[in-house]
Amino acid sequence: MEFGFLETDSQIFVWVILPLLIFFSRIADQSIGTLRLIFVSKGYKYLAPFLGFFEVIIWLIAVGQIFKQLDNFLYYIAYGAGFAAGNFVGILLEEKISLGTVVVRIIPKLDTTELINYLRSQNYGLTIMDAEGSRGKVKVILSIIPRKQIGDFVSIINKYNPRAFYSIEEVKSVSYGVFKKKERNSIFHSLAAGARKGK
Repeated sequence: MEFGFLETDSQIFVWVILPLLIFFSRIADQSIGTLRLIFVSKGYKYLAPFLGFFEVIIWLIAVGQIFKQLDNFLYYIAYGAGFAAGNFVGILLEEKISLGTVVVRIIPKLDTTELINYLRSQNYGLTIMDAEGSRGKVKVILSIIPRKQIGDFVSIINKYNPRAFYSIEEVKSVSYGVFKKKERNSIFHSLAAGARKGK
C-alpha cells in the first residue's frame, strides 16, 4: 500500500509539479531576458549582464529537467508556453518601469500659444521651430521627456491642441537641457541611473 502511494506521488510530480515548475521557470527567465534586451538597447551596460547571469541559470535548470525526461510531452508544452508568457510578462514589466527617454515631436493644427505656455508652466523643456507643411507654415515643437511622463504630456496636447499631429521616438542618451523633475527619487531609478554611468 505504501508503495502505491509513493508511485502516485511520483506520477503527480512528473506529470503535474515538474511541468508547472518548468512553465514558471521559463516565464521567469524569459521575462528577465526581455528586460535584458531592452536594457541593452537603452545602454544600461552594467545592469544587462547582471540580469543575463540569472537568465541563463534559470534556463539551464529548466532545460536540465527536460533532458531528464525527453519522452514527457508536457515538458515541451510547459517550456513553449512559459517562453510565450515570459515575453508578454517582460514587456508588461518594462512598461511599468518606464525606463528611458523619448523625444516628442508636435505639429499643431491650431494656435499653439496656450499649449506652449502651459507646457512651459509645467517645466517641460521645449524647442520651437518654424516650418513649411503641405498646407502652409506650421510650428514644430520638440520636447525630450522621461518615458513615464508620456501619458501626462499627451493629455496636455489633447487638451490644448486636440487636432495636433505628434510622434514619439526613443532616445538612447541625452546630455544637458531642461527636464521636468518628477518621480526621480525611486530606489529602482537610482539603481538604473548608477548602472548606466560610464557610457
